[in-house]
Amino acid sequence: MDYTLHNDGIQAESVQKTEFLQIPSLLFGFHNTETVEKKACSGRNVYCFMGKLDLPEDDRICTCGCRMTVNNRFTTELRHLNIGSTLSRVIFPRIQLMCPSCKKTKMQTVLFKAERHRITQQLERYARDLLEHGTYTLKDVAYITGLGKNVVKDIDKERLQEKYTIGGKELKKPEKSAKYLGIDEFKLHNGRRYATHIINLENGHVLWIAKGKSKRVVYDFIAHVGMDWMENVEAVACDMNADFADAFEEKCPWIQPVFDHFHIVKNFNDKVVSEIRKDEQRRLIDEGNLEAAKSLKKTKYILMSNRSTLQKKDQEAVEGKIIHHGSPLFRTDNIVRTGGREAKYDALLKENRLLFTCDLVKEKLAHAYTLTDEIAMAQEISDIMDICEASGNGHLLWFRRLLDGHFEGIIAHATFFISSGKVEGINQKIKNVRRHGYGYPDDEYFFLKVIDASHQAYDHNPLSHKICD
Repeated sequence: MDYTLHNDGIQAESVQKTEFLQIPSLLFGFHNTETVEKKACSGRNVYCFMGKLDLPEDDRICTCGCRMTVNNRFTTELRHLNIGSTLSRVIFPRIQLMCPSCKKTKMQTVLFKAERHRITQQLERYARDLLEHGTYTLKDVAYITGLGKNVVKDIDKERLQEKYTIGGKELKKPEKSAKYLGIDEFKLHNGRRYATHIINLENGHVLWIAKGKSKRVVYDFIAHVGMDWMENVEAVACDMNADFADAFEEKCPWIQPVFDHFHIVKNFNDKVVSEIRKDEQRRLIDEGNLEAAKSLKKTKYILMSNRSTLQKKDQEAVEGKIIHHGSPLFRTDNIVRTGGREAKYDALLKENRLLFTCDLVKEKLAHAYTLTDEIAMAQEISDIMDICEASGNGHLLWFRRLLDGHFEGIIAHATFFISSGKVEGINQKIKNVRRHGYGYPDDEYFFLKVIDASHQAYDHNPLSHKICD
């Protein structure tokens, strides 16, 4: 029988008959009659399993009830599982049938063909297993299976849609209710385009992800899960984005927004400490006190750190664990002589009243977020606001207004004691997913990858699963 082979990356020359090699009848209805070995354009060997395919009796019956006859034959080629590092193809003539009565035609059924790809179901399942593992990139799976990267991407997207969506369109509703939620936006593409994700703080699973960072995202999420599901939610951890907090309070007034320590301190460091340092440096230069102005150079991260962090860094430098390349002051040989970061920090506070005030505010903030009584925390935050008011500094007055505008959500931390830690962890996973895939132009596929990554448990010791003799 003469077979016309497709030129799917296989060179016509370098053909070697291997009559000794025949695959067993794992492909239902296919009978391997001849096998040849070819060389692919990539340089990899390819086993071409040629044979014939049984024609089921059901295929011969037309929808009108008449018996169909053979109209034509077309050579079909399907990629199959590799044998070691050698690729393989299954090649057979596929029959086209025609009804003599109604003239309808149909192709012979291939039971082992994947639904949307020119590959066998066995190869598709193998590719899915590799993708399910979560450690292989699309490029890795494409090389292992011999498939194109776009084909692997389509298989992966279909896998994720079956797992997390209904009909490939709508996300599945969470099976279990959540007591605490977390919400945050992340950068989707360049050009100030953002997306928002909402997670279950108890297990870290992403429940909703959509483009934008407005109230509409929250409205759509609530409409997706339903009000009955939302009745079990008590609080939501979020940053200082007022839209998110307002949206939850509008639709579900019983849900309490909670602003954690991380976002408060981040705002304080970026908008207060950093700006005060710049202002003080400019003031000292204008007064002609160049030596004092010079002492404020390269102190941004020292002033933003808490005392325990400075002590830890100094100790690590003494033990030789780290080397600071930015300034010779913090090299190991100078730590003992100069006192290191903590001594520098104390000197800066001693020389500048505003920086001392900032240090006092940071310490009181840290203490406030350890309290579990809402009244005590409210008193501590009120004291911080009074300190900022008494300073008269514009930046500290801005921070006072920030605390005042988010007062209820800040002191709610004492009651619910939740944070955005897992939310920030998802943000890091999002970066890892994007880096792992070298970017994803398909937003729908990217969102599914993020959801899948949030469901994958981190294995601290994969070697512990090794089977020992």
